[in-house]
Amino acid sequence: MRWCLCHRTRWPSSALSLLLLSIVGTQMSVVVVVEAIVCSLWGTPGNDSFSQEGDVIIGGLFNLHFIPSAVDRSFTKLPQYEPCTGLDLEELKYMYAMTFAVEEINQNSTLLPGVKLGYRVFDYCGRYPWTLKAAMSMVGGDTHSCNSSPFPTVYEKPGETARDQPIALVIGASSSTTGIILSSVLGPLSIPVISYLASCPCLSDRRQFPNFFRTIPSDVYQARAMAQLAVFSEEIEGKGVCLEFIETVRRETTLSDAKRAAITIQGSTARVVLIFCWYTDVKNLFLELTKRNVTDRQFLASEAWSTSDDLLQDAAISKVASGVLGVAIRSSTMHGFESYLRSLHPNRRPNDKFLREFWETEFGCSPETPGSYESRFSSHFSASLKTRSDPQSPLCSGTESLEEVQHPFTDTSQLRVSYNVYLAVYAAAHALHSLLSCPNSDNHRNNFSTCSSPKNIKPIELLQHLNNVNFTTPQGETFYFQDGDIPAKYDLVNWQKTPEGTLKLVLVGNVDGFDIHLNESVIQWNTGSSQVPVSVCSESCPPGTRMVNRKGEPVCCFDCIQCAEGEISNKTDSLHCDRCPSEFWPNVEQTACVPRQLDFLSFNETLGITLTTATVSGATVTTAVFVVFLCYHQTPVVRANNSELSFLLLVSLKLCFLCSLVFIGRPSVWSCRFQQAAFGISFVLCVSCILVKTIVVLAVFRSARPGAEALMKWFGPGQQRGSICIFTCIQIVICAVWLSLSPPVPQHNLGFHGSKVTLECATASMLGFSLVLGYIGLLACTCLILAFLARKLPDNFNEAKLITFSMLIFCAVWVAFVPAYISSPGKYVVAVEVFAILASSYGLLFCIFAPKCFIILLRPKKNTKKHLMAR
Repeated sequence: MRWCLCHRTRWPSSALSLLLLSIVGTQMSVVVVVEAIVCSLWGTPGNDSFSQEGDVIIGGLFNLHFIPSAVDRSFTKLPQYEPCTGLDLEELKYMYAMTFAVEEINQNSTLLPGVKLGYRVFDYCGRYPWTLKAAMSMVGGDTHSCNSSPFPTVYEKPGETARDQPIALVIGASSSTTGIILSSVLGPLSIPVISYLASCPCLSDRRQFPNFFRTIPSDVYQARAMAQLAVFSEEIEGKGVCLEFIETVRRETTLSDAKRAAITIQGSTARVVLIFCWYTDVKNLFLELTKRNVTDRQFLASEAWSTSDDLLQDAAISKVASGVLGVAIRSSTMHGFESYLRSLHPNRRPNDKFLREFWETEFGCSPETPGSYESRFSSHFSASLKTRSDPQSPLCSGTESLEEVQHPFTDTSQLRVSYNVYLAVYAAAHALHSLLSCPNSDNHRNNFSTCSSPKNIKPIELLQHLNNVNFTTPQGETFYFQDGDIPAKYDLVNWQKTPEGTLKLVLVGNVDGFDIHLNESVIQWNTGSSQVPVSVCSESCPPGTRMVNRKGEPVCCFDCIQCAEGEISNKTDSLHCDRCPSEFWPNVEQTACVPRQLDFLSFNETLGITLTTATVSGATVTTAVFVVFLCYHQTPVVRANNSELSFLLLVSLKLCFLCSLVFIGRPSVWSCRFQQAAFGISFVLCVSCILVKTIVVLAVFRSARPGAEALMKWFGPGQQRGSICIFTCIQIVICAVWLSLSPPVPQHNLGFHGSKVTLECATASMLGFSLVLGYIGLLACTCLILAFLARKLPDNFNEAKLITFSMLIFCAVWVAFVPAYISSPGKYVVAVEVFAILASSYGLLFCIFAPKCFIILLRPKKNTKKHLMAR
């Protein structure tokens, strides 16, 4: 791009160099052509402006006219001449908010006493090149012709000289792009820029924009406020905002982009849509949604369109836009501003061509004749002016007034941007007041050695004072800058239907910093009711579950998974579950950890009752057999193979059955010691009896052989009783040593992950327990081998066969017991041991004594010596 600038001003070459360097920093090509006579201006004959005299001049830059939609705003296309059209009444009100604040300050005896503020206002018509030109004009002064200055001209009454005094600071930038241009151009000169509407977060970078200030919060705070609005429902409190899609609407292709975005919204499952757009782009989007009858979406509005009258009064989009909830620039009152606006009149402000243009538009008449009107301005501006007003409009009667007129221009019920402009002027005035006040001796640290004067204001000093400004506004509000920004304060507004079919703006809350205050009871949602809309991909995960994101889907799309065993989650939408401490266990809902219930094999539970019944039954049957044998003790079946051993075996079996009862019930110190001793000694006594009976059978038949008659003399009844006593005493010694050195003790077993903690007898020494079981196993295996060898002896009634079967069952039970004992959880360890005791005891009882009782009771004819000895 080629720019032609005539350098014939009072600027020093260093200042011009700084300016050009700042422009180069915007990644544009610059060609500086210094010529004596020839220059051309940027596509327009000049900027519209007006001014007021003062000791200190502040600049104002406003977008007072609409730009034709076909005109490029940027530097890429520069038409030779394309006039602006239509006066923007909102921007006009912003400009008068600035002039009102200046006049109010000039009447204030305590703020800037003895110093009159003046202003110079420019209309840049929304074109970025004109913004740059206006900035140059304000800081460099103005002259009448291009040959003496490249800057736009300030048109004044005939006979007045052009204003040459540079401005102290600039109030302007109705867009972030404009703010970036102004700050970049004026930054090297340290001239402050105070924006009333530029909200881009990028402008908070003090390294890049050290001279930029603003009276509107950064969009960062607005985005946070809108994100909070999306999570106001208690049902989804604490959930972050989830974006299903992002669509971009560009100003150059707004119609096609709006159509594409409408199609995306229509096909989306999201029911809440956040829109950061300019109000004209939003209108195109809403019109596209109206065509598609998409009326079930809740829209959240940014401050750029949340208070747009153009949208609120458009009945064509009211069905789609009803219920909009938005963030708006905070509103305030400006006492006297309405009277000030109503008192405006071209006769009292002859230099204000903007007011004259407004007068012609609203009243359809010209305050003066077209000839006298145009004589105030250059021939270039006359051509531009004729494109805006009708030169044939009649003269005004002089009775036209805004005093009694109901007009949006005089409506001060919701002053938002106008109040921002008002604050910007007051911030500038207080900074100037601080600068122009003579510093005392305590303030020499600020490097101000002399008092500044209105005619000698150094921009860098004003910039420092503006950074430190802190004052109370006429409205009683404390105002200060935080690195060029102000604390975030917003209004929350709701669009509600009126009987006429249009929409009205209702204040429903506010945002102060990070705190949001929302009166949900007065909100009217898009459904027309007070029911809060819900827009979620997945329902919230209740306590007791955790969230698992679905692969390839937004973060708000997830599945709810039940917490694993032993884990809980006590809040909604938990990302993970927490494991309970070892002494606790989750409740049924897995929402809290509760103390584990104490668990042991009790007589009251089903398993305990079953085992107890089996134990008592076994003992009863054993007693019955004992009684039968006692009644028939003279019969051959009872007397065979030493009846004394049979009675002792029955007694030991009864003890085996009864020792099971010691394992059932709440474990105690003595029960833990007694149960293992009773079990070990009872079974050794039982197996010893069987072993001796087996040896007796073998000895009897061996002694029948020639030469072996003396064998039974060495293994008579005395030796048999002695053998049993020795075998049993060995077990008694093992148990005594074990229980004296490392006895079992009651202990809470936390290893089993369940809702109960097991109270069990912990085996402190596995060696002692292994010796007890091993000794029983040794006797049983020996008995099994001997009985197996004697199974084919020739008697009709061979007891060795019965012993073989009984010992097979006995060994099988206890071999199976070991893995079952090791793998059983909690109280079932005890149940397994009791079951093994009962199973082996029943096996011995029935295998050895059932055949004998059968003969005694049901086949008495076979209960003879002849029958038993038959081969």
